[in-house]
Amino acid sequence: MRRGVEKESLRVAPGGALALTPHPPALGSALTHARITTDYSESQLELITGAHLDVRGCEQELTQIHQYVARVLRDAGDEMLWVASMPCGLPTDETIPIGRYGTSNIGRAKSVYRMGLAHRYGRRMQTISGIHYNWSLPGLGNDEYFALIRNFRRHSFVLLVLYGASPAVCASFVDGREHGLQPLSPHTLHLPHATSLRMGRLGYQSDAQAQLAVSYNNLESYAASLHEALTRPFPPYQKIGIRNPGGDYNQLATSLLQIENEFYGTIRPKRVIRSGERPLHALRERGVEYVEVRCMDLDPFVDAGIAAPTMRFIDIFLLHCLLADSPPDTREEIGALARNQHSAAARGREPGLELQRGAGRVKLADWGAELLEACAPIAARLDAEYGGRDYREALAAARTAWQQPQTLPSARVLAAVDHAEECAYTAFVRQRSLQARAALLALPWSGEQQAAFEREAQASLDDQRAIEAADAVPFEAFRRDYVSAERLMPE
Repeated sequence: MRRGVEKESLRVAPGGALALTPHPPALGSALTHARITTDYSESQLELITGAHLDVRGCEQELTQIHQYVARVLRDAGDEMLWVASMPCGLPTDETIPIGRYGTSNIGRAKSVYRMGLAHRYGRRMQTISGIHYNWSLPGLGNDEYFALIRNFRRHSFVLLVLYGASPAVCASFVDGREHGLQPLSPHTLHLPHATSLRMGRLGYQSDAQAQLAVSYNNLESYAASLHEALTRPFPPYQKIGIRNPGGDYNQLATSLLQIENEFYGTIRPKRVIRSGERPLHALRERGVEYVEVRCMDLDPFVDAGIAAPTMRFIDIFLLHCLLADSPPDTREEIGALARNQHSAAARGREPGLELQRGAGRVKLADWGAELLEACAPIAARLDAEYGGRDYREALAAARTAWQQPQTLPSARVLAAVDHAEECAYTAFVRQRSLQARAALLALPWSGEQQAAFEREAQASLDDQRAIEAADAVPFEAFRRDYVSAERLMPE
C-alpha cells in the first residue's frame, strides 16, 4: 500500500482573522511547488506529501513541511495556520482573495477557475479546509478500484462519525444564508449532534450538482457522467457568461462543471496527469492509479491535522471496502447515500439515529459496529505483515470511540468551545492554532533541512518563470482548447 496526504489550512493573522497577504515568496511558487501550494484562496495553503510505503514516513514528511511553513509564516508577519476545517472569522465575500498563479496561461486558468467557483457558490464555501488521503494498492484494476469506491460511498458515514471535527462554526460564515444552525454563543453556531458541518449541507455541496447521479459501476459509466457535466451548457451558468462586459473572465466554461476538480464527492478515482493533460483523459487513457479520500476533517487536536492511528484506520477501512462484496449502484441508492451522508454529518452522534440501508432502515450505531467488527481480520493481517500492533491498536481505538460518542473529536470540539473565551469557536481554534505553531517550532530542525526547503522553493519560482516565458498562444485560445470536449477523449 502507498498513501499520501494533501492538507489544506487557512493562513491567519495573529488575532485569528484571515490573512489577506499574498502567498509568501519564501514558500515558493504555488503553481509549480510539488509540496506547498494554495487551494482556493491565496490565503489557503495546501501541503502535499509524496506517496509513502509506511504511515510513519508519511507522518514525518507532513510534519516537516509544517515545520518549514511555520517558520516562514512567523518570519513573514507572525501568521499561523488555522488548525480547524471550518474557517476563522471571514471578511466580506468579495474581499476573500482568490489564488494567484502568475501570468502564464495555465496560471491564469487556475485563477479564472476559482473566479468561476466564486460566482457559482460564493467564496466563503471555498475557505473550508480538509484532508485528502491518497491511497493505492499494486495490482488493482479499474473494476477493483470502482468496487472499493462503491463500498466506500456506502460506508463513509463511519469516517464522518469517528473523525468529523467540525460541529460548530463562526457566525460570519453563514451571513445572509439559510443555515438551520443553533446558537451556541453570540458569535458561534452549531448543531448539538453534528460531526462534520464541512461534509453536510453547509459544506462542499451544490444544488446544481445534486442532479448529477454519477454511477461508479465502472470507469465507462463514471467517465460518461463526468463528460456530460463537463461539456453540456448549464443555463444558470450560461447567464454568468465567460467574460464580463469589461472583458475580465468570470469562469472557464458555462457547463455544469468547469473542470473535473469541481465535482464534489467523498472519494474520487485518480490518475497522475501529464503536463497540460485533462484528468478525465488520463483516467480513460491509462485507468485508475489511486483513490482520493476527501471526507476527512482537520483534527484540531493534532498539530499536523491528522494522526498516524487515523491513517492506519483509513488503510484498514479501504481494504475492507475493497474486499467486501460490492454490488452495482443504482440511481435510488445514489440518492439514499446522499441522504445518509447529510444525516451522519448533521446528526451523527444523535442516539438512535437511523440510516437507509437497502429497502429498510438501520441504526447508525449498529451498522457502524458491524463494519468495525468486520475490519478485525484485516487489522490482524496488516500487523502480521508489518510487525507490531499498530493496526490492531488503531482499530481498537476506533471501536472504543464508537461506543463512547462523548470522546469523538466533534464532541471534544463542542466541549472545548464551551470552555473557550466567550464560548467562541474562533477563540478555541485560535488558541489551538497558537499551541500547534509553538509545538512545531519547538521540534528539532537542522540547517540542512532549512536549506533543502529553501532550494526547493527557489527551484519552483524558476520553474514558474520558465513556464511563463514559454507561452506562445493567447489566453483565450488556450482556454478554448483546454475546455474542449476533444481533450477529454482517449487517443
